[in-house]
Amino acid sequence: MNGQGKFNLTSALLVVIFILSACNGQIQLPRPQASSATPTTVASTSTPEPTATALPTSTSTPVPPISVWMEPYLPADLLGSIALAPGVVEADGPENAANKIQVGGQTALSQWVYALVAPFPTIPDGVTAQELQGAWQGSSKPSAGAPSAGASFAGSPILVDESTLGVFTALWGAPAEGAVKMLPSRELLQTAWDSSPAWAIVPFEALEPRWKVLEVDGVSPLDKEFDPSAYPLTVNFSLQASPLAASLLAASPAVSGDGPLDVNSIVQSWQATNRDPSKMTDVMLTGVTALVRATAETMRRKGNTYPGQDIRDILRSADFAHVSNEIPFTPDCPLPDAWQKELVFCSQPSYIELLEDVGTDVVELTGDHFGDQGADAMRYTLDLYKEKGMRYYGGGYDLEDARKPLLIEHNGNRLAFLGCNAKGPGYATARENNPGAILCDFDWLSSEIARVKAEGYLPIVTFQHIEYYTYVPQPKLIEDFHKVADAGAVIVSGSQAPQPHGFEFYKDAMIHYGLGNLFFDQYHMGLPTGQGFIDRHIFYDGRYISTELIGIRFIDFARPRPMTPEEREELLRSVFDASLW
Repeated sequence: MNGQGKFNLTSALLVVIFILSACNGQIQLPRPQASSATPTTVASTSTPEPTATALPTSTSTPVPPISVWMEPYLPADLLGSIALAPGVVEADGPENAANKIQVGGQTALSQWVYALVAPFPTIPDGVTAQELQGAWQGSSKPSAGAPSAGASFAGSPILVDESTLGVFTALWGAPAEGAVKMLPSRELLQTAWDSSPAWAIVPFEALEPRWKVLEVDGVSPLDKEFDPSAYPLTVNFSLQASPLAASLLAASPAVSGDGPLDVNSIVQSWQATNRDPSKMTDVMLTGVTALVRATAETMRRKGNTYPGQDIRDILRSADFAHVSNEIPFTPDCPLPDAWQKELVFCSQPSYIELLEDVGTDVVELTGDHFGDQGADAMRYTLDLYKEKGMRYYGGGYDLEDARKPLLIEHNGNRLAFLGCNAKGPGYATARENNPGAILCDFDWLSSEIARVKAEGYLPIVTFQHIEYYTYVPQPKLIEDFHKVADAGAVIVSGSQAPQPHGFEFYKDAMIHYGLGNLFFDQYHMGLPTGQGFIDRHIFYDGRYISTELIGIRFIDFARPRPMTPEEREELLRSVFDASLW
């Protein structure tokens, strides 16, 4: 080894800073305290150990500290989480800073996920990356083949806040004139709703239920199997040497090779991502299930799991799949009659195989017919649910049990399921010593919603209510659904509807007045009763952030399947037109 020896990478960087500081002094700025910073370790390339040869020093000119410039477009949550290592300061300008945290590069600090969004009552479900970037650059062209979803937003500027504009300008280049509109983040949602059709790009943490998340190239950040590296709106923020510092480092004999910077010697901690799957929970709510009449007869002929064969994978994918089963199981249930006239029902115990097969986690017991076969059948049904590991709410072994909210904690999200039957005591039979569904007492229900919310739970309230054959929500439904939203429910869902009903965002609640049937034999009554929804509600880091609507269509008396794009568009138009926006 020669007399000079080799310095390690940090020592060489100090030399570079010493050279740069002659042109521009560095000022140490106060840093915001990181409330949710995630300590992260990034492997660096090994560097030779220093020899005994000391770094050249001067008794008259001290070596300045290592400096870092943080681009002003960095997301606020990321910026607030960054803690610089001891001895490292934030530069007061980018010109001669030795290091910069910015979009791109190889030495990644953080991976930030953005979402393409539109107002919730938007029909198209997504666009291609080519369409989106073309719109940004002012040269959007429809994709070849099928009609372009991007055409729905033609002429509408992409709405962004200042940070997002800076990020995607660094990524895609400056937008074309008129292609993008920058607004304060707090104004994006209302502006989009006021000017619909409209679209926007927002960071994942800014999602809220009034946005619809659009797919880009068929991928949504709400997907359970989301791969950030395959998503066009994933952005890497990296620590990079400035061009001048990089050239000096590359030319320095003290540096072996041109490997990445030693991140951990410069940045002590930071938030690694804004989309952590360990903080996400999804719940799928469904409509009417009644395994009776022609549905039961179809199951008898084709097998107990036949009705769910086209949608089982959808329901199984949920962290919590909800089913509102109105009918009691009893060993004394006779063989089904497809054309049964009397409205007193039961299901054979073997039919629970269907609920198991579709992955039922939560059973709602507010249905009209839970008490049709008396107390013993209800107790038998409750025992069967417990045996199968299915949790229930909205009914129980007695009044006290029926009134208990179902409390769930998952991935840091606390959820409370509450429900009741609003049609009267004849249907809701839970008493002090009798099982059954719970009758809606809105004073009690409102107090329970407030109580669980004060304990940190997000209340999900579902109803058995009056059945209407219309897409349009009816006044009595609106009145009662508003009561529980006023009390603090974040989701209010109607389990009673024989056909889908409209939506409403009321105060802080997302209301879906009716989802239609899940497993019931009314498809022959016309198109509306042959349609239905599975609502996928997504929670993240203790917040309710989004809902995905999954359309289903019955092909016979028992079996629904996912809708085709054309069927889905028809349903969404009918329901959105009937909604209370």
